[in-house]
Amino acid sequence: MKPSGINKVYSIICLIVCAVWATGCSDNNAVEKKKPEAGAPVPHFQLATALQQPVEQTMKLPAQLAAYQEVSIFPKVNGYVKMVLVDIGSPVRTGQLLMVLEAPELQQASMQAKERYARAMADYTISRENYERLKQAARTPGAISPMDLATAKARTEADSALSNSEKANWQMQQTMMGYLQVTAPFSGIITQRNVHPGALVSAESKSIPMLELKEIDHLRLQVDIPEYIAAALRNNDTLSFFLSAYPGKRLTGHIARKSMNISAQYRSERVELDVYNKDNTLSPGMYADVLFKSKGNPHPLAVPRSAVVTSTERKYVIVVRNGRTQKVDVTTGNEGNNAIEILGDVQAGEQVIANANDEIKEGTAVK
Repeated sequence: MKPSGINKVYSIICLIVCAVWATGCSDNNAVEKKKPEAGAPVPHFQLATALQQPVEQTMKLPAQLAAYQEVSIFPKVNGYVKMVLVDIGSPVRTGQLLMVLEAPELQQASMQAKERYARAMADYTISRENYERLKQAARTPGAISPMDLATAKARTEADSALSNSEKANWQMQQTMMGYLQVTAPFSGIITQRNVHPGALVSAESKSIPMLELKEIDHLRLQVDIPEYIAAALRNNDTLSFFLSAYPGKRLTGHIARKSMNISAQYRSERVELDVYNKDNTLSPGMYADVLFKSKGNPHPLAVPRSAVVTSTERKYVIVVRNGRTQKVDVTTGNEGNNAIEILGDVQAGEQVIANANDEIKEGTAVK
């Protein structure tokens, strides 16, 4: 063999050895890279214990002052405004005259009804007198026929019924005349005046009232309270509130009425407090913030607020059972001091993931 052929064979052998060595090195590197994946550490989560203790919560809910009584005054009869004796802001008393209307046709109808009643009453008087005389004459046998006596009696009863009917019609016309005098149904303040002397008012129109009257020395504070809190409130409980018109001024009131009805739309119950306004510093319509402490449920479990995961489909906590995660649906209650009440299939003393999120899968091993 020539020296050049030997060199070629030697070069081929060297290339084969280098390829085998490179392949072995790459395999070793692959094995070394896979070893950490096979021995990946168990995830470590911060855990918290579900404790059986109530969570007190100070809540602030929007409220509004309303008049204890209010009424929109509309005309009962058609007529013209003759006099308006009050204006916006006028204080009035029960029964006080507010307005005078005039309706000439009502006056004429009342006079006609009175005349018809007087005529019917006169006819009834004559019929009754005639019947009484016939009864006396009928005591003499054969003086008056029974038919004449019965006819006189029937005529008397008919005239009596007609007289009563005309009297009722006259009284009704008098009542309608009384509606021309508009009086206050209760004491309060005139808050709207929409008519002036000479205006034509109609009993059929109910769009704009002539006057609006509100009682303001006694107000209602109306607040809608969530159902899970309203159940624990009782009449005469004291609540504190602040008014936007008087920043920093703390006021108190007592629960006077509960609607005993849960709104299907807002899941809340309307509660009213009586607020007395003797100095007239408060007004209906004022906005208020009601503050009160909710003692929470009688036997709740408390966990950190970050332990509760809320998604579009459910609300849950992640409980660690037998070293693995398990999602448990819960409902929540009061929140305070970084704790929240939960109700669900969770036992006191169980461990939950303190910083839970949607990315933690069910059945994940926990160190």
